[in-house]
Amino acid sequence: MELFPVIHTNFWDAIIAVPVVMVITQAIKAGLKIPKKFVPLVALFLGLCISIFISHRHHLVAGFFMGWFYGYGAIGNYAALKTSIKAYRGGK
Repeated sequence: MELFPVIHTNFWDAIIAVPVVMVITQAIKAGLKIPKKFVPLVALFLGLCISIFISHRHHLVAGFFMGWFYGYGAIGNYAALKTSIKAYRGGK
């Protein structure tokens, strides 16, 4: 019996899931006028939903584990992109 699931990072995880979470989060943010402090929570929720119900639907623990990576990966990528653009423009 295996205590922890074997989780393989594949093309979906690395190239598709995190950008999908970022795009959907930005669409929700623009469409529903969510306060800025709740946007990371929305990204985490989307990451968990995509992982649990699409990517790893046959293993709940793997779904939660990878969902955290999807959500927090999207949050980190957005923050890095925003900081880079601000630095490039020379603004604050």
